[in-house]
Amino acid sequence: MARLLDVLRDELHLTGAKEGCGEGECGSCSVLMDGMLVNSCLIPALQAQDASIVTIEGLADNDRLHPLQKAFLDCGAAQCGICTPGMILAALHLLDKTPRPSLEEIREGLSGNLCRCTGYSQIFEAVAKASQNGVTD
Repeated sequence: MARLLDVLRDELHLTGAKEGCGEGECGSCSVLMDGMLVNSCLIPALQAQDASIVTIEGLADNDRLHPLQKAFLDCGAAQCGICTPGMILAALHLLDKTPRPSLEEIREGLSGNLCRCTGYSQIFEAVAKASQNGVTD
């Protein structure tokens, strides 16, 4: 009955997904499961068996950051780092569906992820910058 989050962190040592609330409210544990954004703290590990799981660790290409990761750095969108992996995966999910989102669409797309440090403006700026640079092109 282990949660996907616990298997990722404790057994696979993929520590990018963070436990923020354990209730699926903050988005710090967000991962992509078969292309859908999910809170890994709510997913039983057995439900994820045979699923394609993407964590923040799967975005960089060796030493080259994914364009979303670079945009977050360039815009100062990562501060304490607790929400950052989940925010980036939520942004990737959004940009896969809506390559050139409006500010309102960015806000809606990231609404399941809470940040206690940035006030969101740098995060929204990073997603907009990444979309302008054609992250999904």
